[in-house]
Amino acid sequence: MVKLSLILCVYNGEKYVDEAISSALDQSLEDIELIIVNDGSTDKTLDIINSYLIDPRIKIINQKNKGLGAARNVGMNHASGEYIGFLDADDWLDSKMCEVAYNEAKSNDTDITMFKIINQDDSTGEKYESDWFNLKNLDGRFDNKVFSPDDTKDVLFDFSVSACQKIYKNSFLKEIGAEFPEGIYFEDMPFFYYVYLNAERISIIREHLYIRRKHDSSITEKIDAKFLDTVPAGQIMFNNFVEGGFYEDYKFDLIAYKVNGPRMALASITDDYKAPLFNLIKEDYENIRKTEYYNDFLDNLGPKKKKFFLDMLKSDSYDEFIEINENKY
Repeated sequence: MVKLSLILCVYNGEKYVDEAISSALDQSLEDIELIIVNDGSTDKTLDIINSYLIDPRIKIINQKNKGLGAARNVGMNHASGEYIGFLDADDWLDSKMCEVAYNEAKSNDTDITMFKIINQDDSTGEKYESDWFNLKNLDGRFDNKVFSPDDTKDVLFDFSVSACQKIYKNSFLKEIGAEFPEGIYFEDMPFFYYVYLNAERISIIREHLYIRRKHDSSITEKIDAKFLDTVPAGQIMFNNFVEGGFYEDYKFDLIAYKVNGPRMALASITDDYKAPLFNLIKEDYENIRKTEYYNDFLDNLGPKKKKFFLDMLKSDSYDEFIEINENKY
């Protein structure tokens, strides 16, 4: 068993994947494996991957394009490492990421160890920090300490959900049956909350061990059809809280978080997808109205989110919704 399995999933990543692979193989911790899932690339991605096959630590899995969630699940199924980490094909790792993260996780027997991410603007090369990726919601009390989800109830929804910001004990993931939703974007969100809430031992590292490339073609940069999936991702997340028995403990923040994601997406999504997103949100809210949780939405949402929720239910079309809201949602 190797100490750490890195899972790199790539689809048509010829522009950046070389740097991602190099950063994984140049780690100070050598006892790793790099599992590359080529998710049906049609460009030169596979040629670039094959150029690294001289390194025996690489496993390549070629499959038809199924999306990131399905590719990551395949990678996890093939991972033999004691711990698992994820690397996106357009990002790269600090050279000591695996060593520092593994030593922290191993010494404290953690299920999850989180570290800081730093952003780099692809056009200027400028690096910049963000509170979201800097674990700012965890104060000094969490330094050099193993903690549980019960210790972070008040800040759970302020965490970055990025799968790449953590390493996970492989046996723990298998024990809880962890997997990414398949066929949708924003698969990190339901995966993170499911895994985090089922963990018992968590720790953090206050070092930037992962570099996140910011460029125009990254998934979260352009608010287009991909953001339709904020609705099904939120449904999966909500159901995980309910089915896992976590709903009552988190319902106030959970309900706000579930409404706010699609609300913000609707405000920002390109005009040609506003009506389709409206239809998805309305259908979701109509289904909620039929459940025992409907009154919790009415009782726990703040004024702005509650108005959004009720105006959705009142409106038969996006145009009608806009008339009610006067573009202020």
